[in-house]
Order: sequence, then C-alpha cells, then structure tokens
Amino acid sequence: MNLRTLVAVTAAAVGCALGYGLTGLATRPALGQEKAAPPKADGSVLPFPTTPSASVAGESIRDSKMTWRKDPERLKPGAPNVVVVLIDDVGFGQADTFGGECHTPNLTRLWNSGIAFNTFHTTSICSPTRAALLTGRNHHRVGNGTIAERASDFDGYTGVIPRTSATIPEVLHHYGYQSAAFGKWHNTPANQTTAMGPFDRWPTGHGFDYFYGFLAGETSQWEPRLYENTTPVEPHGARYHLTEDMTDRAVGWMRRHQAYAPDKPFFLYFAPGAAHGPHHVFKEWADKYKGKFDDGWDAYRDRVFARQKAMGWVPADTKLTARDATMPGWASIPEAERPFQRRLMEVFAGFVEHTDAQVGRLVDGLDQLGLRENTVVLYVWGDNGASAEGQRGTVSELLAQNNVSNTIAQQLAALEELGGLPALGGPRLDSMYHAGWAWAGSTPFRSTKLVAAHFGGTRNPMVVSWPRGIKPDRTPRAQFHHVNDIAPTLYDLIGVRPPAVVSGFPQDPIDGVSLAYTFADARAPGRKRTQYFENNASRGVYHDGWFAGTFGPLIPWDTAGSAARLNEWDAAKDTWELYDLSRDFSQADDLAAKEPARLAQMKDRFLAEARANKALPIGGGLWTRFRPQDRIASPYRSWRFDTATTRMPEFTAPGLGRQSNRVTVDVEVGNEASGVLYALGGASGGVAVYLDRGQLVYDYNMLVIEQTTARSRDRIAAGKHTIEVTETIPRPGGPAEVVLSVDGREVAKATVKRTVPAAFTASETFDVGVDLGSPVSRGYYDRAPFRFGGKIDRMTVTLR
Repeated sequence: MNLRTLVAVTAAAVGCALGYGLTGLATRPALGQEKAAPPKADGSVLPFPTTPSASVAGESIRDSKMTWRKDPERLKPGAPNVVVVLIDDVGFGQADTFGGECHTPNLTRLWNSGIAFNTFHTTSICSPTRAALLTGRNHHRVGNGTIAERASDFDGYTGVIPRTSATIPEVLHHYGYQSAAFGKWHNTPANQTTAMGPFDRWPTGHGFDYFYGFLAGETSQWEPRLYENTTPVEPHGARYHLTEDMTDRAVGWMRRHQAYAPDKPFFLYFAPGAAHGPHHVFKEWADKYKGKFDDGWDAYRDRVFARQKAMGWVPADTKLTARDATMPGWASIPEAERPFQRRLMEVFAGFVEHTDAQVGRLVDGLDQLGLRENTVVLYVWGDNGASAEGQRGTVSELLAQNNVSNTIAQQLAALEELGGLPALGGPRLDSMYHAGWAWAGSTPFRSTKLVAAHFGGTRNPMVVSWPRGIKPDRTPRAQFHHVNDIAPTLYDLIGVRPPAVVSGFPQDPIDGVSLAYTFADARAPGRKRTQYFENNASRGVYHDGWFAGTFGPLIPWDTAGSAARLNEWDAAKDTWELYDLSRDFSQADDLAAKEPARLAQMKDRFLAEARANKALPIGGGLWTRFRPQDRIASPYRSWRFDTATTRMPEFTAPGLGRQSNRVTVDVEVGNEASGVLYALGGASGGVAVYLDRGQLVYDYNMLVIEQTTARSRDRIAAGKHTIEVTETIPRPGGPAEVVLSVDGREVAKATVKRTVPAAFTASETFDVGVDLGSPVSRGYYDRAPFRFGGKIDRMTVTLR
C-alpha cells in the first residue's frame, strides 16, 4: 500500500467513526462550525462576509496589481456616538432633578437638552439590570436571574451571558464602532474572576475593546480592586477617588479615540460604583448637606412628594403610599442615635452629588472634543431602586449580608474608636444609611431595591439627550418601558438590524421594544404591552396598563426577619396584588379583591412569561440562601501558595476566618522583620497574619465591630522558620480557637468570640506577602500594602 492509499483509507476510517461517509468527509465543515450560517451582507449574520480582494495576483509582482480593498459602508451617514450612564442604587425620589433633595445639576442639564422618562423600569437588582441593558433581553433569558455572587446551575441563574445573546458592543463592533466600559461590571460569576479567567466572560470577552473598572458588585472608592482589561491595577494618588479616576480614564479614552479613529463612532458604557454601598465620599461633599435631613425620612418623603406633584413629574392624582409596618418610622429612632442616622444620609447625598459632578465632567469632555451634538447620552438614574441593605444604618454593610446580630450601640462604639461621625464616608468604614432613607428615596412608591413587585424597586427615571436628533421637551414620557428596551432603541437610532446569527450562534429573540417613537411625541401610545419582573421570588407582570405582583419572602430592610420567612415560604401561598396603572401611578389602590378574575389571568400570564424566559424555579435566586453549601466557593481543600498569589477573590480563596484550617508558612527573616505573611479581606472585615518587628501577630476583624488579636511575646530570630496558624471553627459564624506556632512551639493563642459565616467583603482579596486594597488590621498596620520584608518560600493551606 503506497502512502496516498494509506492516507485515504485512514481518512475514510476516521470519517466513518465520526459519522461521516467518504463524500461527507470531503465536504465536512471545520470542527465547531458544523451549524455556522454563512455570512450575509445585510447584517442578519455577523460577522459580515470578508470583502474580496481588489488586487490582481499574477505569477510574479511584475505582472500583479495591488489595490487596497475597501469594506462597504455598513452605517448610514452620521451614525451617532453613544454614551450610556448607569448610576447604582439610587431611587425615584432622590435626585433634585425630579423633586428629590440630592443635588444633580448635570442630570438636570441633560434633561434641559433632551427628554425624561418617568415610567422606565429596571429589574430591581444589579447584575440582572446590566445584563438586560447590554443584550436587550430579559434577565433570566440571559442567565442573570440573580446577582453574580449567588449564581446557581439553573439555566436562568448561571450568571453567564450566553453567546446566543450578543451584547450591544459585540454587535456594533461589526459596524465599525469602538467601545469601552468604565466602572462596575458585575456580569461574571464570582468564581470566574481570578487571574485564570476565563476571560471570555469579562467585559473584553463580551465585545468591549477596553475596560477599566471592577468586576464585583461593589468596591471601595478609596482602595478599589480594579482591572484594566484583564490586568490588575492598584489605585494611586494622594487624593484618590474611584469615580474621579474612572472619569479621567473615560475622557482620556475619548481623546485617544479622536486622535486615532476620528472617523469611527463609539459606544461608551459609564457605570460608576456610586451610589452603591459602601458610601464613600470626601468630607466636604457630605458637609454640603449638614442639617438638611434633621427631621428624618418621613418628613423628607412628604416634602419630595409635594415637589414631584408641583413640577408635574408625577400625575396630579398620584397618591403617596404608606410606610410598610416592618419599616421603622423616624419617631422610633432614639434621640441619641439620630446624629448617626442624619450623618449617614448626608454622606449619601454628598456621594450622589459628587457622582453627578463626574458625569458632568464626562459630558464636558464630549463638548471639548466637539462630539456632543451627535452623541446620544442615556442617563439611567439607577440600576434598581434605592438600597435598604444598610438595614438600621451601619458602619459595616456586610453585617447584614452575613446576618450578624449587632446593636447600634456596638456600631457607635466602633465608630468612636475610628474618629466618630466625621469618619463616616471615609476609607476605614463601609457605611450605609438606614433603610428608612432608601424608602424615602423611593417616593412616592412602596418598597426599595430587591423588590420586583413594587415600583420602589424597579421604577428608575431616565434622561435621553441627543442635540442632533431630539428636540428638548420637559414633558415626562409616561409610556411603560424597561431597561431591555435600550439595546433595540440604539439599534433603531443607528440603523442596525438585530442579527439572527453572531459568530455562528443563532441569537435569542430581542425582548425589548425601541422607545425611539417617544422622542418626538411625548404622548404617543405605548408600544410595550407585556413585561414580567422577578427577583428573589418577589415578582410581577405588566400587561396593557395593569400590573399584578407579590412581595415574596425577602424583606430587604430586615435580614433577620427574612431568614424566618424563608423557612416557611411557599410560593403557592403568596398573596398577590392588582393595580390599574392608568389610574394609579404609585400602586396605592390594590384591586385584587375587586377583580379576582383579572388577577387570575395576570398570574397565569406571569407564569407563562416565567416559563418562556427561564425564570423557573420561582425564587431561583434564593437557592444559596436555602442551601448555603451550594454557593460559589473554591472546590479545593488544600492549596500551595507563594508571593505570586495576590488579588485572589474571596469567593475562590480558602475559607480563612470562616472554616477550620491549618496554614503553614516557610519563611526566612532578618532581625525584627515586619510585614504581612497573608491577608484575606480589608478594613471592613478580614483576617491577617503578619510580623511586627519580629513579633508574630494574628488579627481578626469581625466586620469592624469586634477585633481579636493574638501576639507572640518573643521576637522571631533571624533565619529560616516554619510558622503555623490553626483556626478551629466548629460551625459557620461560631467562635474560633486560634493557635500560633513557630518551629513547632506554640507562641500565642486567642479566642474569636464569633466569626463571619459567609464573606468578609464583596471585592477585597486574598494576598500572600502583602495586604493589597484596604488594610485588614486596625491599629497595628493601618496602611496597605505592608509588604513582608523577609522571604516566603512556601505557604500551604488545608481545610480541616
């Protein structure tokens, strides 16, 4: 058998084994492309076909002709730039643009040059809103039924945006748009945010040419955990603030764009971490509001409601909804605690105004570059309603997330140690205001962020300004719309057809409806007939002017009460409400008892929408609350580290401070060596082991309110040593027995009265040989990174 025959026979055998005949083998498509649709010039299939060469190739260069090929124009002339601004955790009644009391001159400035929507909606929670915005699909359809940290294996809750739902930048890229994202991402599962990726689920893997921001749901404004594209970045500067930094970067990116590609339009996604917790802002911004909230949240709500009606932002017949029975009134706050609660609101208001000022700088950048006239700016005032996650007001917001019992007195005592009320908003605290302020910030609606049944959680104002394409009009657009409508609106304005296939993947249907029809006609009949809502089993559905919903088992402003409700919750027994939105802007009059037949139809409609959009099981976002053992965590029980290990997200790191473990560190030190051996967490909570001039120290920061320290009496001599730290924690949240040993000899021990059961922080990390981000320790080393001065040969961690 000759070589040619051997190859043919072998190929035939392989083809038959793979299910192809001899003919099929010859025409078989490349692996992974069996179902790829051929590219088309009309944009229905992306990428576009490769433009044929304009050159003629002869046998040699002497008889060849080279002419640069030119791609056909894919865009209509004058396609606009797009800037989407998405503010975090702000409510319907907070911006003074719309009757609130937080100063937002740049939001007002954009409304004065455009239009505003007062019945625009979000999903009531972070990751889902962002996924719906970027894809034009419902949040469960794109795997984002809950936040990235609570992802599970149900199709609607994986936390992974599928390739079958291309994002706006993925689509626009094929038309020549450049794109960049700045600030908060929160659309990658938490266990996929390590130095090993997979990076195709980071912003640059979802179509953005450039990313500068953070991946988690929140981060410190003073010491954020940032990335430039996929490279970790450590912030710097004597007067640093993240929102200012990302604005500098965004304006710089626009300048580079104009220098390198002035003929191409761009898409810029600007999503500050503000005003999500922790509330961090320079003291002078908070001081602007001294005394303005002294009479509390009930009075604030009355003032804002009157202002909303007077300016025509809400219909004249709107009713102010009542405070929920589980929500404390201002009168119930002891006088001794009121200065604390007032200052928390002052900090928040200053944080909001400071954020709006940075948006103003971004718009100024457009003006300075001569781009403002043909740039569509969508300023979305909130990815959900105001957040009640600060519960009763807090110096450390993760106390509530961990359901750690505490008193305001304990928090005030910790606050005094750190400088008293002026420390609120500063770098050593993760403070958030009382839930009462969030409820007031939702005026005139009930509820807050995390509630999908009431508009306090889902109704967020939006301003659209496009000088070339929109005539300014102060009449609020009252057509019912949703964040999934932004993508089809942009495709409509740009003249782009939503593709049927992208990179070989057939695309999911677009759920949104373009709202461009409202730009020239404030009173045009609404075109969105149906929209469902669901978040942590709080759920509802809109259809033709009616809304039905049920609150669900989770009380955002009462974590402890929610835990009890969850144990007894049965979705089939939830009480539903019914509202005629044509007469009831604020959901004040429940018609469920009067119209049971209509309510039954609406409940059936919700279930049909839930099935069609992968929202089942109802309450899928609650899964890891029911079964904490299933939450995202490292699958390993033992690790080997060295100083190459830094910026390891807490969700993927060993459970130090939370689970029984043994840590062994082989070191070489000089006399009176200092520096961090390892640290997990940051100023708001964590565990760190370090040397202080030769003494071995263990620090446990229990979410600011409790501190435990163990310190060796003797100093470690110069030379090589083996340091061992054991933590014995019998149950989540229980006490910890800690023992420190050097070369097999016990040198210190301590008892931590209670430990953090779930997580110390949202974005702080595990680091070896250094403490990056904010410092875990308080009083021994108060500035990061406190790099270790000796040598760490090896560190092993074993869970016990």
